[in-house]
Amino acid sequence: MGNNSLPTRRKILTGMAAVGAAATLPDVSRFAHAGSHSAPIKIGFQVHRTGIGAAYGRWYERTTNAAVGVINDAGGINGRPIEIIAEDDGTDPKRGAEVLEKFANQHGCDVAYGALFSHVVIGSAPRAAELKLPNFIVSEGHHVASGMLNRYTLQPGITDVKSQVQAMAPWVASNLGKKVTMIFPDFAFGHNHRDFFSDAIEAQGGQVVAKIAIPPTETSFTKYFPQIPRETEVIYHVMVGPSVLTFVKEMGEFFGPSAPQIFGFVDSLEAVDFASPGLEFLEGSHFWEGMPRYAQPDQTEFDKFYREKVGVDENGAAVDDPKDVSTYGHMFGCWETLFTIKDGMEACDYKGPADRSKLIEAVEAITDMPESREHPQGAKLFNGKTHQVFGPQYISQVEGGKMVVKHTTSLEDGFYPDEVDYTTQSF
Repeated sequence: MGNNSLPTRRKILTGMAAVGAAATLPDVSRFAHAGSHSAPIKIGFQVHRTGIGAAYGRWYERTTNAAVGVINDAGGINGRPIEIIAEDDGTDPKRGAEVLEKFANQHGCDVAYGALFSHVVIGSAPRAAELKLPNFIVSEGHHVASGMLNRYTLQPGITDVKSQVQAMAPWVASNLGKKVTMIFPDFAFGHNHRDFFSDAIEAQGGQVVAKIAIPPTETSFTKYFPQIPRETEVIYHVMVGPSVLTFVKEMGEFFGPSAPQIFGFVDSLEAVDFASPGLEFLEGSHFWEGMPRYAQPDQTEFDKFYREKVGVDENGAAVDDPKDVSTYGHMFGCWETLFTIKDGMEACDYKGPADRSKLIEAVEAITDMPESREHPQGAKLFNGKTHQVFGPQYISQVEGGKMVVKHTTSLEDGFYPDEVDYTTQSF
């Protein structure tokens, strides 16, 4: 990993067993000793409330509010409550940069947090560096770890695409097939999949026989399916946005019962009910999941705690509306990132914006993230040089309209050589 220092890592919530009890206490009692030292820590939340990322944004917001509730009910950060200041970036790169400007200059935020879609991350990151505003993104693009961005941009809560596909390609090649047609969105996130999966499957003796890029604004997909070569053994799909249900239904109508093996990233069906009409043909197909949507028979106490706090049932839907399906495969990154911000702030005794560089250095010093209530998706390793976290990946199969985990990758499966050392860059 190229990260040789192993400093002691401060526990995020001291006495986590007490959190459940603490959660019943009202916030105000925790911060009654009003004064400058108990002024809130302001986290600017760059949220995709509108635009192509809106389904994700809604659940990123619910997860954020749940995590902040847990942290504040247990005493906040260094005795100070977190205040979330949310701004909609419209899933738009230009607005993303403008939102960061508002956080720094209008709201006086300590850090920025929450961007997901890769084109928005890329459009926002340069402004974060100019503003000297730490920007904790919850994306999956390889842009952070590639060295494309800057020291002010960190991805400590969710693994990147390069690691995901490298970890899973051996299983796909061994169990589904080696001749793959890829269908992906035609922007940076999709290009990551195209490039890194192509490399990873070739390393397994496989081949990508076709790469079909779909414009993000496309609403009908039937015209693309004839481009899939006959020798295709596996269709790899990773579509995103409001038209994904149409995409999957049309793929089913095109192939009928004679489809090749299908391996999808759950991005193609995040926030979509597997019981939706037209999805029956996915029965038996496989998906990557960042965190299993359906509670598994070996569910951990940490997943149980997290589901309860976020308000998600065992099927991955909102407790108060079973038709409101979560983006469970991604939104854990918000929860885990907020606890990592807390961890870093406590480690450097963060007082305010003058300590921003100390905060970044403190997060860079984090290595092991044990599986816990703070990290319910699984144990992770953070690489401070590349600002990227590595975690387990899950391959699930659709059985009876639900996803059942069939394979869990190890951390080592997703490791790759460092491509940057941000710690050598000045602040």
